[in-house]
Amino acid sequence: MGNQTVVFANPPVILSSYSVVGPKEGQGPLGQTFNNIWKDGLHGEKSWEVAEGKMLLEAMQGAVKDSQVPQDEIDYILAGDLLNQIISSSFAARQMALPFIGLYGACSTMALSMALGSMLIDGGFARHILAGVSSHHDTAERQFRAPTEQGTQRAMSAQWTVTGAGSVVIGRSETGTGPRITAVTIGRVVDYAETDINNMGAAMAPAVADTILNHFHDLQRQVSDYDLIISGDLGAVGLALAIEVLKQSGIDMGTSFTDCGVMIFDASQDVHAGASGCGCSSVVFAGDIMNRIKAGELKRVLLVGSGALHSSTSSLQGESIPGIGHAVVIEA
Repeated sequence: MGNQTVVFANPPVILSSYSVVGPKEGQGPLGQTFNNIWKDGLHGEKSWEVAEGKMLLEAMQGAVKDSQVPQDEIDYILAGDLLNQIISSSFAARQMALPFIGLYGACSTMALSMALGSMLIDGGFARHILAGVSSHHDTAERQFRAPTEQGTQRAMSAQWTVTGAGSVVIGRSETGTGPRITAVTIGRVVDYAETDINNMGAAMAPAVADTILNHFHDLQRQVSDYDLIISGDLGAVGLALAIEVLKQSGIDMGTSFTDCGVMIFDASQDVHAGASGCGCSSVVFAGDIMNRIKAGELKRVLLVGSGALHSSTSSLQGESIPGIGHAVVIEA
């Protein structure tokens, strides 16, 4: 439909979801919505990187178990994370022994994996898809900024990478019941020449706004057609900028628009501009959003995953930070 949106003839169903988070996330306002909360970031492993892979594996195994779909009936794993060569996803998939498609969309990877998985199912190429993503505060800090042991002072515009992993099992409509994925809008890369790695919200906001604008245009919809429009994860700074960009384009987002990075922590947790990381939108969606859809509180949700498509090397070379946004429509 239009330029960037796919509407499914036979909308795939989200059969299950599962979320695992670290202790800081468990202490936040959404703590009761997660399936498991780790007591610390290492969880008995020798490094944070190994722990992140273990966290993603736990989330994917939990989603498969809750779906009641035999593991050998999962056709593909679609997964990604923030680490170089998406090692958390690759190592977790190694344990699952299923066909694996690795994805990198930075913090938009959960929405991207759900979008592509739904295309595979509606297109007749798969019966069941396992989608999962992860991030870890300490692994991301070490790779993109400075090791946490260094105690570097964080800018007020900086976001706190979520230690968490979320996963969903998506199947054909006849395989079970649950919320349906009815449409997806694949975003395009938007770059407004932001170079500050401590202000990723500003880098991603124009891309999220662009995807929302194109989604509305393609489907001839407006804000009131959704009970909730949620980005993941712009944080407080990026959310305010996206609202302003959309306002200048003639769209008043009202109170229906919020962000996973704003929801998962509260002001007392000293996270500055909010949360970020692949795990942020995945655990908020797998927990709070899925619970509210199943309870009948939300009928139609637009999840817009946002990603900052830079690397530590590109930033050191003075490159700007390209942004991306992928949108998924979930309906009760």
